[in-house]
Amino acid sequence: MNLSQAKQRVEKLRQLIDEYRYQYHVHDNSIISDAAADTLKHELSQLEQQYPQLVTPDSPTQRVAGGLLPGFQTVRHKSRMISLNDVFNADELNQWHTRISKLLDKGIAGNLEYFVDFKMDGFSISLVYEDGGLLQAVTRGDGKSGEDITANVRTVESVPLNLRQDSKFSRFLRGRTEVRGEIVMYRRDFEELNNQRAKTGLPLYKNPRNTAAGTMRQLDTSLVAARKLHLKGFDLIRDEPEDVPSYSFAYQALRALGIPVNSQAKTVPTLKGVMEFADLWQEKRQTLPFGTDGLAIKVNDRQVYASLGVVGKAPRGAVAYKYPAEEATTKVKDIIISVGRLGTATPIAVFEPVNVAGSTVGRASLHNQDEIERLDIRVGDTVIIHKAGDIIPQVTKVLNELRTGREKPFNMEAELKRHPLKFERLEGEAAWRAVNRDDPLILKRGLEHFAAKGALDIEGMGEKNVALLVDEGLVKDLTDIYQLGQEDLLKLDRFAAISSRKLIEAIAQKKQPELYRFIFGLGIRHVGEQTAIDLAQHYHKLDRLVQAAMERPEELYEIDGIGEVVAHSIAEWFLNQDNQKLLDKFRQLGVWPAEAQDTNGPLNGQSFVITGSLKNLKRDEAAARIRSLGGTFQTSVGKDTDYLVHGSKLGDAKRRQAEKYGTKLMSEDELMKIISQE
Repeated sequence: MNLSQAKQRVEKLRQLIDEYRYQYHVHDNSIISDAAADTLKHELSQLEQQYPQLVTPDSPTQRVAGGLLPGFQTVRHKSRMISLNDVFNADELNQWHTRISKLLDKGIAGNLEYFVDFKMDGFSISLVYEDGGLLQAVTRGDGKSGEDITANVRTVESVPLNLRQDSKFSRFLRGRTEVRGEIVMYRRDFEELNNQRAKTGLPLYKNPRNTAAGTMRQLDTSLVAARKLHLKGFDLIRDEPEDVPSYSFAYQALRALGIPVNSQAKTVPTLKGVMEFADLWQEKRQTLPFGTDGLAIKVNDRQVYASLGVVGKAPRGAVAYKYPAEEATTKVKDIIISVGRLGTATPIAVFEPVNVAGSTVGRASLHNQDEIERLDIRVGDTVIIHKAGDIIPQVTKVLNELRTGREKPFNMEAELKRHPLKFERLEGEAAWRAVNRDDPLILKRGLEHFAAKGALDIEGMGEKNVALLVDEGLVKDLTDIYQLGQEDLLKLDRFAAISSRKLIEAIAQKKQPELYRFIFGLGIRHVGEQTAIDLAQHYHKLDRLVQAAMERPEELYEIDGIGEVVAHSIAEWFLNQDNQKLLDKFRQLGVWPAEAQDTNGPLNGQSFVITGSLKNLKRDEAAARIRSLGGTFQTSVGKDTDYLVHGSKLGDAKRRQAEKYGTKLMSEDELMKIISQE
């Protein structure tokens, strides 16, 4: 191949590679495979090595980095990179509209339309193109000046080194054209990066946003090139404002010129439509490849937008609508001890109520003494609370910088000594457990569990009624509820003729409960609802389980999902003489679980986890229906979970778990079609 032929081949390769880049990054359309694209790039690189005179600054091969930068030069923005004021609900959005309407003619104010896009968790950037070629890339900085990071930005595949030719938008290929956008790291790429770091023992990065920002400010361009980053454009600026009449026009032009934009961004004619868009994506935003905490809402007409002016650092013509935060700060008012049904002492942080992820929370479990020591949490501390979707709120960090010296350390061991129960902490365990398990407090928790929905589901046996029955001496163990008479209840303040009769009837209806419910209700340590189901399906009768636990405990290991610790706990419970007497008493009273039948159905061998609220039925009802069709209902996603059923909201943590284990996502409607089968 001579020079002339090589030049022709190089030009064609560059055109095809650029078309691949454009289709892939702008339209999410792979016209050829990644492997094929890599082959084309390799051929181009080989030709350029053979004919160095053919190398141009805008060649795809020139994205490859491999040197250290001396530092970043400060560059002043030609027009300021401004930030937006926040609104948090429909009322505040309406107030914003009212304010700007007062500054406009009635005819204009009554016909405003809005352009809506996501506020992406990334790194803001200004790209300056001169006659269509990338001249400079500058960080946002303080809005007035930023740092020149052109060398780093050139390594990002989705950033075009030359704007794409398009006859409709050809004026943007002449003179100065500024593109503003966000450099983002997709969730999947962030997870992959952290997985690689974990394998090599390196510390993990905290979130995609900080990682993207930190990457773009690296002085080693080869490190930037090695990471998967993406450009998402959100503005187009020209010296002649009339070149860009609206934000919707700007997005059309950006896409045509080869700049990726969010395909979900849209023009909305009314504020009601804006809120409908906001509500829709509050639920769906976890399906986006990048993180977002809200929306950027702008007056679409750029001339009207400009006429509204700027107040401080923010334009009047735009606001940021923020979704309920998944993290918030609050102050710890107290730390108390909660004793569970198995006598486990759990420290609970009580704090000033705070809204997190759309709900108000006022307390969170601190789990155990080790966690308190790890956090070094004290009464009076300011802490960060995290809650995502249906995830239980938890304290993630103490802000030591805000301590005043008046905070009080919490000594769990000393606090337990003041408790009426006696506690012990066995070697190798994190939890403190009550020694005197027959204490009325333990009985109350055990009875609440026995009567709860997941167990026997006895209506009317809530916390207050249970406490009353135990405190009045009417119930001294689980079996005593079956010996209650209506005359016993009528003596108590909380009961009248109808309520007492209903409770007695509700208890009587549960004298032959399902086997798994009875096993779960006994409160055997480490035996959750699914383990109880596994035991019921394996042994079918309670007598068989009792015999195996007492005579052949090693047999329990053969049941899928039951390990040594759980098997030991089951055997220990049934070998306990007090528990044997309890079972004998149940039998004498005619309270004994029904034989479990083999469950065969279309869901045999398939396991499900449900997350989020369901609109058609309660979660326990869905779980019961899944089991009735032969499926397995699980409480958390694991390597053996087949489907993650999501209701109105799908938390980011659950989505990542599903991706990690290859679990398929299923909507509530899809589940309803399956479980509605006859």
